[in-house]
Amino acid sequence: MQSNFKTSKQLAADPQLTAISVLTWLANEPELFSRFLALTGVEPAQVRHAISDLGFISGMMDFIMQHEPTAMAFCQATGTAPDALNAAWLHFSPPGLGSGEY
Repeated sequence: MQSNFKTSKQLAADPQLTAISVLTWLANEPELFSRFLALTGVEPAQVRHAISDLGFISGMMDFIMQHEPTAMAFCQATGTAPDALNAAWLHFSPPGLGSGEY
């Protein structure tokens, strides 16, 4: 069976691909996806529109990165290098304490 996930090299080179991969993975993890949507206030039917909002993407990346077991589960399930996930998070996170830019 062929995976729909991109390789780590592709994800490291393109934070947008990583974000799409995160959303795809989250959507296939019902408990996590439900919790994420509850925290954002976004309804499942609104996700396609919300993904074009930088705030939504940033929040999604924060959601993954703020819980190491979740971040590592994503990396393991998708074959994504943790550094690629971190690079995407830093790309989408605005400057501040959470983004690593002090």
